[in-house]
Amino acid sequence: MWLKTTGFLFLLTTGISLAQTPAGVPAQPAPTQSDQPPSTTIGIGETSPKGNAKISGYVVDSTLTKAVEYANIAVYNIATDKLVDGTVADDKGKFTLTKLAPGTYKILVSFLGYNAKPINNVVLVKGQTKDMGVIRLSASTRTLNEVTVAGTKALVEDKVDRLVYNADVDLAAKGGDATDILKKVPMLSVDLAGNVSLQGSSNVRVLINNKPSSILAGNLADALRQIPADLIKTVEVITSPSAKYDAEGSGGIINIITKKNTLQGLHLDVDGGVGNRASTLGVNGSFRKGKLGVNLNGNGRGVYNKSASDLNQTTFLGESIAPVRTSQHSDGFDKGLFGQYALGLDYDIAKNQSLTAGLRFGVRNLSRDQHLATSLLNGNIVRAPSRRDVNSQDLSNSVDMNVDYLHTYPGTGDGPQRELSLSTQYSQNHLTNNFDANNLDTTNILTSRQRNLNFNTSQEFILQVDYQTPISQTQQLEFGAKETYRRVNSQYQYLLAGPTSDYVVDSQRPDGSLLYDQNIGAAYLSYTLTTRSKISLKAGMRYEYTSIQASAGNQGPISIPNYGKLVPSINLSKKLNETTTIKLAYNRRIQRPNVQDLNPNFNAANPYNVSIGNPYLKPEIADRIEFGYSTYVKKTYLNLTLYTRLNRDDIQSISQRSDTLIGAVVSRRSNIGKEYNYGTNLFATVNITPRWSVNTNLDIMYRYISGVSLDVSGLSIPLSNTGVRWGGRFDTQVQFNKGWAIQANLGYRGKDIALQGYRIGFAQYSLGARKSFTNKRGSLGLAAENFLTNGMGFTSVLNSAQFNQDFRQYIYNSSIRLTFSYKIGNLNGAKVKKGKSAGGDEEN
Repeated sequence: MWLKTTGFLFLLTTGISLAQTPAGVPAQPAPTQSDQPPSTTIGIGETSPKGNAKISGYVVDSTLTKAVEYANIAVYNIATDKLVDGTVADDKGKFTLTKLAPGTYKILVSFLGYNAKPINNVVLVKGQTKDMGVIRLSASTRTLNEVTVAGTKALVEDKVDRLVYNADVDLAAKGGDATDILKKVPMLSVDLAGNVSLQGSSNVRVLINNKPSSILAGNLADALRQIPADLIKTVEVITSPSAKYDAEGSGGIINIITKKNTLQGLHLDVDGGVGNRASTLGVNGSFRKGKLGVNLNGNGRGVYNKSASDLNQTTFLGESIAPVRTSQHSDGFDKGLFGQYALGLDYDIAKNQSLTAGLRFGVRNLSRDQHLATSLLNGNIVRAPSRRDVNSQDLSNSVDMNVDYLHTYPGTGDGPQRELSLSTQYSQNHLTNNFDANNLDTTNILTSRQRNLNFNTSQEFILQVDYQTPISQTQQLEFGAKETYRRVNSQYQYLLAGPTSDYVVDSQRPDGSLLYDQNIGAAYLSYTLTTRSKISLKAGMRYEYTSIQASAGNQGPISIPNYGKLVPSINLSKKLNETTTIKLAYNRRIQRPNVQDLNPNFNAANPYNVSIGNPYLKPEIADRIEFGYSTYVKKTYLNLTLYTRLNRDDIQSISQRSDTLIGAVVSRRSNIGKEYNYGTNLFATVNITPRWSVNTNLDIMYRYISGVSLDVSGLSIPLSNTGVRWGGRFDTQVQFNKGWAIQANLGYRGKDIALQGYRIGFAQYSLGARKSFTNKRGSLGLAAENFLTNGMGFTSVLNSAQFNQDFRQYIYNSSIRLTFSYKIGNLNGAKVKKGKSAGGDEEN
């Protein structure tokens, strides 16, 4: 099978040119609610005469000389006053209308917050291309009746190179966090512990506003809980990134776009929620005047929830020695305060030049109190049960700073424009993962104490330059370079003490440290072509060279080879007709180990289930082929994806019995070998009525993993595992009169396999309702998740020649939240032009 796959990859990389074109869903007409101002919805007749004449132009703000993004352009026959065509401007204010018949027309340009501008007596002759130049709209002092070509915003949109989930129309996620959003996004899966995977791969690159963030360093599942759902505008899933993107993330990219107020004057949003598991409060404010815009937001989240688990494992010590059976029960309670604060500035230096800057802080303070009761059975000998009370501290504070410069050059005709961007970013994250443990006897008398101090600091500095230029009306060239410097510094120490004595260093576990410097130099070249036959091609090549210098405390320098990787990306799309598009893509990705993967500290908060990092890890390399088909039939949109992915030097946890504590198991991150994945994703959305939509998602994946494990004597033996994982999701949303709306969700994720075992499947569901105020300034909502039971069990099973383990974690995720939001300030105004990112990634 692999020979066939590599042969196909070779043909793709040597003989096929690929690219992409949009395959969006034609939107349904917007519902007109009784408490809304009347809205004129444009419907374009299918019998409108067609020709080969074209009209193009730019729409800008008359006072600010800024592009009016997504302005509506409608074309009317001046004789009959009937609508014959229409379109929406892009994010630079540019629009193009093609296939117009000869005649005399009236053009109406409009956007919410502006006075509509009619242009009369536009005469077209056969084959003419008419440039309307710059069309200036003046701001309205009152809320206008809206003229639109597109209607209500779809929950999911399929764009040229990504799938977009519009989280701001998700009602049930109000008052939750980022994981509540991600678990509903097509192609993504989120387990009950908050771990995210994309088409079966957990090695994903997560960005915030197209930028890497130190908030996401360390434990990604915990970091995502720092981001309130109310702050998220969209989630973009990019399975086949272009060469312009960093090669990081073997599974693909998840880009979280947060909300940003771009209205003139002073504006403030207040959002909050109170629930039985967590409460939130956030503000999002902005001020814009002339060339300067300021955005400031702050969000706080408090969590309070109990936890529990059962651990049953058997360790085999040899043929002549009886196995040891370990039985453990844990009860605990989690308390946490999360915060995220961001300040953004943008300034127009000149008509075609802009400067943006941002400062983002993140704080995580999570405390867990656990009570462990452990019993050991060694053959027929029952050892005295032990008790252990543990307080774990998972703390972090992070900062991201960026400054970006964008210079655009006037384009010609309908082709792309020239653009130069310079970006820089600095990030720093301080992580603290400490625990204090009290060991007690059967009568609950304190016998000894243990403490683990583990401090980590990670820093990253990015400098990047990008340039794009048109070669012709249908061709574009992009190239750029990027330098990324990273430093990880980890210090850890184990201390012991008696019931009343002071702490001393544990002689069996000496102090340790890790200093890890990584420098990544990258350059890329990307070519885009769009033909008249509706074939689009985007092909590129990226080269990344990584140099590493590392040392581990008293051990001295660690020898880790430098490496260079060539990362090709090829995308091809063909628009078969106005509603159907097919895509084909191949790309290569790199997964470098993260901070926790590298950290050599023994996390022994539970001494019978220990985890440890590995500073010797190599990067994981993934090659991926994807075929996509999307079509729109009447009120139904379908998107089908078939893919295959090969991971080499696959990074996974390998577990073995402990050599120091009888009955314990130690898990270490390792490059295990290879992983083959073959899967499909089917997504469908049905607009039953303009106010009622249904979305369904189905994932099926076959996985084969091969690697190396250890036998009872400690010798390496080959090991493999295989299985099929499937999952599905059903969402529906209904809008009623007077601002009422409801949404329901039901999802299931099947069994997932690893090299040494598997995790069982689970189901999740939610129900939400919201009432918008008649003045459109606020809303009240109620959301509930998994409310029919108090919680559920989440079981992981591991098997090897050295041990068998069954770990059942009880997740108390039944919750109910009361949410509110309110807007203060001016609600009218225009959006402003977006800049570039510092993370090596494009902004849409």
